[in-house]
Amino acid sequence: MSNSIAENIANFLKEFAPFNYLTYDELTQVANSIGVINLDKHKILFQINDKLHDSFYVVASGVINLSVIADAEETLLNKCYPGDVFGLRPFFAKNNYMMTAKSREDSIVYAIPINSFKPFVAQNPQVLDFLLESFATNTRNPFDKENRGRLLTDNVYGENQQNEIQYFQSLAYNKTPLKVSDTAIAKDVAQLMSENLMDNAIITEQNFPIGIITDSDFRSKIANGRFPLIATMDKIMSSPVITVPENVSVAEAQLLLLKHNVTHLCVTIDGSDKSDVKGVISEHDLIVAQANNPGVLIKEIKRSLSPKELKLVREKLTELIQTSIAKNIPLPHIYNISGEIITAIIKRSIELAILDLGSPPARFAWFSIGSQGRKEQFLLTDQDSFLVFEDVAAENYRNVKDYFLKLAKRATTILEKVGYQFCPNGQMASNMLWCKSLSDWIKQYNNWMKTPGEKSNDISSIFFDYEIVFGESKIEDALNDLIFNNAKNNALFFDYLGNDALRKNAPINFFKKFNLEEEGENKGKFDIKNRAIMPLVDSARLFAISLNLRGINNTYLRFKQLAIVDPKYCDIYLNCADAFLILSKFRTLEGLKNDTSGDYINVEELSKVDKEKLKNAFAPMKELEDLIKDKFQLTQFS
Repeated sequence: MSNSIAENIANFLKEFAPFNYLTYDELTQVANSIGVINLDKHKILFQINDKLHDSFYVVASGVINLSVIADAEETLLNKCYPGDVFGLRPFFAKNNYMMTAKSREDSIVYAIPINSFKPFVAQNPQVLDFLLESFATNTRNPFDKENRGRLLTDNVYGENQQNEIQYFQSLAYNKTPLKVSDTAIAKDVAQLMSENLMDNAIITEQNFPIGIITDSDFRSKIANGRFPLIATMDKIMSSPVITVPENVSVAEAQLLLLKHNVTHLCVTIDGSDKSDVKGVISEHDLIVAQANNPGVLIKEIKRSLSPKELKLVREKLTELIQTSIAKNIPLPHIYNISGEIITAIIKRSIELAILDLGSPPARFAWFSIGSQGRKEQFLLTDQDSFLVFEDVAAENYRNVKDYFLKLAKRATTILEKVGYQFCPNGQMASNMLWCKSLSDWIKQYNNWMKTPGEKSNDISSIFFDYEIVFGESKIEDALNDLIFNNAKNNALFFDYLGNDALRKNAPINFFKKFNLEEEGENKGKFDIKNRAIMPLVDSARLFAISLNLRGINNTYLRFKQLAIVDPKYCDIYLNCADAFLILSKFRTLEGLKNDTSGDYINVEELSKVDKEKLKNAFAPMKELEDLIKDKFQLTQFS
């Protein structure tokens, strides 16, 4: 390519991400390897199921449409304008294209060879971050608020999905690698690899990795006659082997494969070649890991046609949570990812129920309440929900309600098969008490808020922690307006909520010992949910409603926002936010370890350090209790 053409291409690319992260000299090198493709109107560059090209593409002029086939119809996903990058699948996957790229008008695209661009990716984490983020989502350029230089993925994921997970998502890899000595003979090693269905073997010395041999090595070094079949491993192995620690993430592994231009990584205890071999990560493992990306799980949920299929996705979510916890990823981030996936499972359950019953006779909204309504649900806890349908003529009310009760029973039964047990208190949309018209719900909330305590057994504060999962958003708006209007100057209501928040038994006694269960199947264990977590949940709700914090249900985020809107007590709120995360992590670890809800902890199994950490998390509760007593008139219900 002539220098003038390369310079023109470099000058064009430097205006757009990710090329703006490169130096001009690097851009010029890239430009010299670029192919220029002229596409006539409606010309296809690649289509679904085509084999992958050896390049990815940038629109130089014109418009390129990206589309998929869904429900026998072609659906337009995105339009690519000058500066937009697309066709990234060859970078990160081995299977064929999953969408079609076709010119909407006469267009010019630049074809950038993958192999030529890889070295610049490996040397520049910002470029890799951009490519990974864009490949994992289907969003516009995440680093450019102006939407200039959008980079469009070849994956088809759910809308607005968070993709940060793959920056900390751990990999599932082969933890029983094939290990041989450097004196092993090629013919024997090849036979071992075939018998064990492996494409690699690690060459070790005292269990430390000193090299690796792969199928590719056998093809390039043995099959072509460079070395005889009786050659020893020290002659043909690739050395040194690239090593990583056990908790390496998807993004970290991808970066190393690109940087060193290898297909396998050796996992060791401390990540160096001076510690024991623990496993091997292959390119295939990365592809599988990308299949567990939240966006992919959302897509699987949308395609699911049975509870069994939804349960499989829920099991993948559990694995994702476990690996995230193991890497000490901040809980708020995991809450967000987990909450979105669980919401999608519930939504799909409702859709499957509608497919069985037929179209609803009226508009409605399904709400998750409790931990799912707050997006604090990691574990397989019970279901909590309610359903609101629009007001209908009196003569139609019974038939309409009957339909929605049937719908709710089918949906909750599907969720039960997925693994979410029925609520023991019956707080589900399938209960006729919690499935009714908007007018009836308005009466219900008015009774709860204007005359609290008259039927104290009938009120449950979790009905003030709700999130719409499916249906008409205007119904949610109506409930929000009702609750916050009723809350104004409503001392009686806050008196009730305040006492409810303080009614839980203390987590520790006067002697700083844990208050353990004295009877029942959990005798001798600590109820971390009711004695420690729920007082914080209830208190955060109390202050959030009193200070008109709309649209924030998550306990941690409520405390963080309270610290902003009520700065006088900022330290108390922030300490409570931290305490909530510590306690939630204890509960989650307990649940994952024993496949339970994690509500009851065997403190005898905790280390001395963990016991002290747990007790320290209780410290902010006393200050919070004093603040509640100071701010609200806790008289009638005390």
